[in-house]
Amino acid sequence: MHGYTADRQAYLTRLRRVEGQIRGLQRMVDEDAYCIDILTQVSAATRALQAVALGLLEEHISHCVADAINNGGPEAEAKVKEASAAIARLVRS
Repeated sequence: MHGYTADRQAYLTRLRRVEGQIRGLQRMVDEDAYCIDILTQVSAATRALQAVALGLLEEHISHCVADAINNGGPEAEAKVKEASAAIARLVRS
């Protein structure tokens, strides 16, 4: 079981909302909306995706990484490195 399983429905709801935002962006471009209005909506969609990513990262650390550390062994080090790499990807984006 993954750490986010308990909140799975909430994540799906948030992702569907982001999907709607992206469709709205497509419609704005199709309708030749003002550039700044489109950029504002791109920023909102980006923040929404970042919120999902941060929530998943928090779930991963508090469940998967914490469990691996409690169990010890090489899996613990691997999970910490995996989480660090995920954080680095998020910081770069």
